Amino acid sequence: MARGKLRIHLGAAPGVGKTYAMLSEAHRRVGRGTDCVVAFVEHHGRPRTEVMLHGLEQVPRKELEYRGGVFAEMDLDAVLARRPQVALVDELAHTNIPGSRNAKRWQDVEELLAAGIDVVSTVNIQHLESLGDIVESITGVRQRETVPDEVVRRADQVELVDMTPEALRRRLAHGNVYQPDEVDAALSNYFRPGNLTALRELALLWVADRVDAHLTRYRSEHRVSQIWGSRERIVVGLTGGPEGRTLIRRAARLAEKGAGGEVLAVYIARSDGLASASPNELAMQRTLVEDLGGTFHHVVGDDIPAALLAFARGVNATQIVLGSSRRKSWQYVFGPGVGATVARESGPDLDVHIVTHDEVAKGRGLPVARGARLGRSRRAWGWLVGIVGPPVLTVLLSAVDLGLANDMLLFLALTVAAALLGGLLPALASAAVGSVLLNYFYSPPLHRWTIADPKNIVAIVIFVAVGVAVASVVDLAARRTQQAARLRAESEILSFLAGNVLRGETGLEDLLERVRETFGMESAALLERADDVGPWTCAGRVGPGRPVERPDQADVDMPVGDHMALALTGRVLPAEDRRVLSAFAAQAAVVLDRRRLREEADRARALAEGNRIRTALLAAVSHDLRTPLAGIKAAVTSLRSGDVEWSEEDRSELLEGIEEGADRLDHLVGNLLDMSRLQTGTVTPLIREIDLDEVVPMALGGVPEGSADLDVPESLPMVAVDPGLLERAVANLVENAVKYAPPGTPVLVAASALADRVEMRVVDRGPGVPDAAKDRIFEPFQRHGDAPRGAGVGLGLAVARGFAEAMGGTLNAEDTPGGGLTMVLTLRAAGMRPEPHHAAEPERQAS
Repeated sequence: MARGKLRIHLGAAPGVGKTYAMLSEAHRRVGRGTDCVVAFVEHHGRPRTEVMLHGLEQVPRKELEYRGGVFAEMDLDAVLARRPQVALVDELAHTNIPGSRNAKRWQDVEELLAAGIDVVSTVNIQHLESLGDIVESITGVRQRETVPDEVVRRADQVELVDMTPEALRRRLAHGNVYQPDEVDAALSNYFRPGNLTALRELALLWVADRVDAHLTRYRSEHRVSQIWGSRERIVVGLTGGPEGRTLIRRAARLAEKGAGGEVLAVYIARSDGLASASPNELAMQRTLVEDLGGTFHHVVGDDIPAALLAFARGVNATQIVLGSSRRKSWQYVFGPGVGATVARESGPDLDVHIVTHDEVAKGRGLPVARGARLGRSRRAWGWLVGIVGPPVLTVLLSAVDLGLANDMLLFLALTVAAALLGGLLPALASAAVGSVLLNYFYSPPLHRWTIADPKNIVAIVIFVAVGVAVASVVDLAARRTQQAARLRAESEILSFLAGNVLRGETGLEDLLERVRETFGMESAALLERADDVGPWTCAGRVGPGRPVERPDQADVDMPVGDHMALALTGRVLPAEDRRVLSAFAAQAAVVLDRRRLREEADRARALAEGNRIRTALLAAVSHDLRTPLAGIKAAVTSLRSGDVEWSEEDRSELLEGIEEGADRLDHLVGNLLDMSRLQTGTVTPLIREIDLDEVVPMALGGVPEGSADLDVPESLPMVAVDPGLLERAVANLVENAVKYAPPGTPVLVAASALADRVEMRVVDRGPGVPDAAKDRIFEPFQRHGDAPRGAGVGLGLAVARGFAEAMGGTLNAEDTPGGGLTMVLTLRAAGMRPEPHHAAEPERQAS
């Protein structure tokens, strides 16, 4: 069956005309021959809306009693039975009266859609769940009735019903929205011009975002590459240089000039990774973009202009912001540059802004700080070899004559050693000193600063070039090694976080401890607050450092959303560490939410279990307990009647019925009380060592004579049990077995020793229980098969298992060979160390 389609009329506030628009749409559809009915529409006493209901079929509402009143709700079953093509359902966020099938009206709508019925509905923007805090800050009123955003986003059509604040206030003043006695209060409170304007803006922006999502999906599905300037999107091309911050701020100012402007910063890295930007600078620029409300993107591409234009067209951008080139004039012989190429190939639909900055034409320069990546001691040795090494080598070579070629190779080896130790700058110094010494001491004419043979000039130039090249390669390798080590550490950390998500680990303190250890901080805390002005509270904290009450008191503050922050104390982190820290912060928020959801689920589960138990208790009281009471009362009434002369045989039979009813009532009440003790965890066994033959025969006193055979050898070891709980458990097991055993076939109660345990088996030859139901029969209020209602309330086996586990034993069900069911009660032999017992364990198992 095809799913129905949902159309929603969205408004900024009550009274804008959503219901009127929905009914107008219904009249148009009915006029076209569509089977359309009114499932639920509330006109709120508005005459014009009420008139629109005329001529439309209305499904009668369902009346429910609640707190002494009668309320009308949508009759979901009646609508499903009527099965129209289109159903009108007003007020999508409405909360149904308790007793309805679903708690929310949008859940009723989901059932209608699943049944293939199209639905037209209405909702106000303040009822969207994600906007609750914003609406409360605007109006001062917390919306209790909400609908999940995803329900509205999944709608096939969302139509905005718009009205200016002035027009809506006029409608309100004319009595077209509320009753006359409510108008003044509404105009001075919720319907103030500022409130209505802000709500209208929320509605317009929400619809605009949805339209934008539809447009993006349409362009992707139809592979539209041409830019449609429906919205200002500004792409900022970043190189990783310091001018990027200037470009980002300039793009943000451009975006502010147009409504709904959006900034997208993109850094394009080469696929070989040989020309990478400073991670520190990119981290700072990413933070700046996000602070200004934009987004940061990392794209891989060898042809930078083509990759930049492809990205801009892919996001339907309208403008590109680039910085003036930092290349010097002579470098333009290698090409026009990225800015000129992008401007030439952008086409008429994409504007390109070239922004000047302080780094224009200064060149990229030599990154002097790169040597710091090699370590201080290593750089010191590099400078020592580069400066002192050539003179020392010159002294050593003065004693032998190896020829200019060999002398140059030795100086080159010294330059390579300086590059390997200290990086680029020591190697350049070594090459410079070595070339001067080669010229003065070994290149004819000797001891002069001139070179007579041009071949020697080429040799010295090659020597310097090779030294610089080797030094550059060593420096690049050092930088790549450090980056690889850092990325490996980041990947391990992110892999740890991903593993936590997949494994469902929800230890907030463990995660905070991991943050503290990873970044070497003194303490880590997750702070949160209810709103923008509320006090901060600590959701979790680890570490011996000073306690932090507000994010601004910490050395590092990583926001998580609007009302949560991860605060660290100990030191200030560099910018490149904040990327991984943001992942930790997001995971901490997820862990906190998951923990609270689990706590809420546990509370809900406990409430549901309590409700189930209470419902079953009521059923037991209403039927199983009243049955013996009714029998007792009938027998007593008959005996007291003076109109009938009872014979001794009849009187004896009535008295026997009273006794049986009382025994049955006592048994049922006893089981109910035992189950109540197990549910509340108040069973405290008094363990002592006894023989089974002291307790088991007493447990058989409640079954008819001859219905059970006992086989308990005297040689069995003593057991450590509570005699009262054991007697009650065995009695319940035997009574259950006798109930299902065939007539004339006694139940066997046998016991045997096995290692450090004693097993008692209650064997019957009844119909047995399937494997799938063997665990279910130990749950409270469960009757297997077609057991009659009068056979008990289904607590005997649950109580027996609860008592067995309270004594440190177990109770399980097995198939009897040849047919039937065997209950296996395992008890600890005397002298064995008891297992740790938790008071809540019987409750968990029994429930």
